[in-house]
Amino acid sequence: MAFGFAQAFKTFGKLTLAGAIGASLAAGDVGAEQKTPSPGSAKGQFGAVSLPTQGPAQPIGFYAKGCMTGAVALPTDGPTWEAMRLSRNRRWGNPATIALLERFSQDAAKYAGWPGILVGDIAQPRGGPMPSGHASHQIGLDADIWFTPMPARRMTAEEREDLPFTSMLQKNKFLTIDPKVWTESHARLLMLAASYPQVERIFVNPAIKKKMCDTWTGDRTNLGKLRPEYGHDSHFHIRIKCPPGAAGCTPQAPVAAGDGCDKSLAWWFTPAPWAPPKPPKPGAKPPKPPREMMVSDLPKACAAVLDAASVASMQAATYGGPSAASVLAAAPAAAPAADADGALPDVGPVPNDKPAIQ
Repeated sequence: MAFGFAQAFKTFGKLTLAGAIGASLAAGDVGAEQKTPSPGSAKGQFGAVSLPTQGPAQPIGFYAKGCMTGAVALPTDGPTWEAMRLSRNRRWGNPATIALLERFSQDAAKYAGWPGILVGDIAQPRGGPMPSGHASHQIGLDADIWFTPMPARRMTAEEREDLPFTSMLQKNKFLTIDPKVWTESHARLLMLAASYPQVERIFVNPAIKKKMCDTWTGDRTNLGKLRPEYGHDSHFHIRIKCPPGAAGCTPQAPVAAGDGCDKSLAWWFTPAPWAPPKPPKPGAKPPKPPREMMVSDLPKACAAVLDAASVASMQAATYGGPSAASVLAAAPAAAPAADADGALPDVGPVPNDKPAIQ
């Protein structure tokens, strides 16, 4: 590639920490390293709610600082999907997100040679910050899709909790795709996901983005939607745009024009993203630990969202109704969506989302 990946690998390959970085990039759950939130914090309060609000669906605020009303749940099972890590209670989203996931799962089976998708975290019943794992996923417009295909049989709840993650990276190598696990079907799956006009971004590991830049020979119109990000080596993270009429939703800046196979990607293959923080100056006071996010730090409407009346039951708020899976089993798969994005702007492993970069 024109911007010197080979030189970046040569330079960074001399660093003794490359192996450690490679191992950390393939790590699954970083949530265990996070402190347990206090009950009065935004994480504690939104994480304690088990059902969504009644009323219309509205995303409120930004992907990494907000909440939502009127969420619906992805059915635990469908003809071409299974929801994972059910104990987390994070399969809630805006109806636009859930509808897209169901359509994507059907299209993936028909057009990408994928037997079905495994869906990880979407959002909590009322959105908001999660007790562990994500900075985003707060307004019901984000969803994690495993790179592991759906098995031929329905998994038990216990199997969905325990199924290990499969990284696309080689162990003990810096940002290197493992050819034993990566397939052309993975590439087709990603580009299918990027083809939908409502999809704004798809976060993938930088090594996966580079692999796509180097090897994708099809239409590259939507390749720029694939955004390199920390983690995301055994799942990818779909983010959709604010739905039409969602006045309280804060949109993200548009993705830059082009395929993203440029200097912005090359940066990930330099020491800069992985450099440890600079040590404090001698005699300097240690920095104060970051303050917990409180409900008052979120958009004002989020306090009312916490106090709003709940739906009657999880079944009542499942997208498509209680018999959604059986109805969808008889529904034909739709054709892939055409790209119409020109005029418009982390259950896989718990991702290390960084809002400043996302």
